[in-house]
Amino acid sequence: MKKALILDLDNTIYPVSSISEDLFGQLYVVLDQYSNSINADGTDRVTHIKEEMTRRPFQHIADDYQLDEELRNRIIDTLNNMAYTLPMQPYADYEYVRSVPLDKFLVTTGFSKLQHSKVKMLGIGDDFKAIHIVDPEVSPKTKKDIFAEIMEVHGYEPEEILVIGDDPESEIKAAKALGIDTFLYDPENRYPDAEVTHKAANMKEVLTILI
Repeated sequence: MKKALILDLDNTIYPVSSISEDLFGQLYVVLDQYSNSINADGTDRVTHIKEEMTRRPFQHIADDYQLDEELRNRIIDTLNNMAYTLPMQPYADYEYVRSVPLDKFLVTTGFSKLQHSKVKMLGIGDDFKAIHIVDPEVSPKTKKDIFAEIMEVHGYEPEEILVIGDDPESEIKAAKALGIDTFLYDPENRYPDAEVTHKAANMKEVLTILI
């Protein structure tokens, strides 16, 4: 029987695409300024980077694309001091999970100030027993580390937890490594072959798992 849910934030509770232009607009301008060097191999790497910024931590993107240190530091400095202050809305089907009478924890990777501002604008802070920001600029801890800490501090066994997220290579991978059941939220069917415990396009399916 499940006693707790651990949720990701970006693209799990709300769609990043709904705020990406307002959130990343100034960063897109910076990327465009460096487009000649980024696209030196003849491919439109800038466009791919912009798309990935809606789904992955920037540090990981910078590593994968081997971005210039000056550009990397410029964007990271901006993100470190950024907060989102415009209205935000969760996915409509988040209400199904919100109503579940189990302990809920939010574990999200990103810049601390920015992630906390999203939680505030979404109005979801009171939904969670605890909120954990995995910020690579602050600590080397990973989501796997945080999941293990949650189990230790609150006395949960792996089989008593369900991790809900959108990324097979992030929270889903971390949960699997600890023997925790996973629910891949995939409304666009981006990962048809992902190896997960459960997968669905609607959060309502979480309720059928918990019954």
